[in-house]
Amino acid sequence: MAKLVAGTYGDALFDFAMEENQIDSLMDEILTVQAVLEENKGLEKILVHPEIPKQKKLQVIEDVFKGRISDALTGFLRIVVTKGRYKNLPDIFAYFIARVKEYKKIGVAEVISAIPLSGEQKEKIEKKLLDTTHYETMEIEYKVDEKKIGGLMIRIGDRVVDSTIQSKLNLLTGSLLKISLESEKEGVQAS
Repeated sequence: MAKLVAGTYGDALFDFAMEENQIDSLMDEILTVQAVLEENKGLEKILVHPEIPKQKKLQVIEDVFKGRISDALTGFLRIVVTKGRYKNLPDIFAYFIARVKEYKKIGVAEVISAIPLSGEQKEKIEKKLLDTTHYETMEIEYKVDEKKIGGLMIRIGDRVVDSTIQSKLNLLTGSLLKISLESEKEGVQAS
């Protein structure tokens, strides 16, 4: 349900930004709103509190954001609060940002390795990702996970390429178990 809400509101926001030719400005404003909400956790408590009337919440939105962001985004925030969807706002914004990046052909990847990668290795990975995808630029977050033993795990959206030694060992273990079970099954049938 949360994904459906994020998609519905995020698509509406993206469509508006496209129609009004405001992709970049709306993206900047959303990043500003995210920063304000992150810095002011008390604001979130007010906006989700069930006993605070919606009219008071709407006034808080006006007081905090009026003049800092466009009237269009302030109006969008008012709609989200009026419809009782404030808890979905982080997902809505994440969905919108992902749509903008996809529209601008900016790929977002996570690369997990067993050891820190050198600058040269990172450049090669970025070049390979650009060569094998439709993206024109990449935003890559590099992480180290010593449990991976060796190799790389690359995640772009919901696609994962796992060439870690750990995943290869898991596949090998699965294959050996399957062979072992098949051998046992054949042994039982022969008896």
